[in-house]
Amino acid sequence: MNADNIKSQMRKGYLEYCILLILRKKSAYTSDIIAELKDAKLIVVEGTLYPLLTRLKNSELLDYRWEESTQGPPRKYYEMTEKGAEFLNELESAWEEINDVVRKIKASPNPSKGAA
Repeated sequence: MNADNIKSQMRKGYLEYCILLILRKKSAYTSDIIAELKDAKLIVVEGTLYPLLTRLKNSELLDYRWEESTQGPPRKYYEMTEKGAEFLNELESAWEEINDVVRKIKASPNPSKGAA
C-alpha cells in the first residue's frame, strides 16, 4: 500500500473545506487563496485550484466579482454564498465527527496480545 496515495486522497477530501474556511473570513483573489493555503503548509497549484473553484461556483457555494487592478487586468475575487456558508457548517460538523472518531481510536488502549 502506498502512503502517498492515501495522503493524496485525504488531501482532496479536505481541500474544499479549507478553501471555504478561507472564504468565510473574506473574499479573496486566487493567488491570495493559494498563499493562505501555502502558509498553512498545504501546497496547491493554480491548475488544481481553478477547477475546484469552478466546481464550487457551479454548485452555488461560491460567487465571484471582478475588481479593477492597478497592476494589470481585472481580478476575479471569490466569495462564499449563503448556500456555501450552510454547506461549510455541515462540513464543520462532519470534520468534528471524524476528529472525534480518530481521537477516540488513538486514545484507546492497545488490546493485550492474544485477546480475540
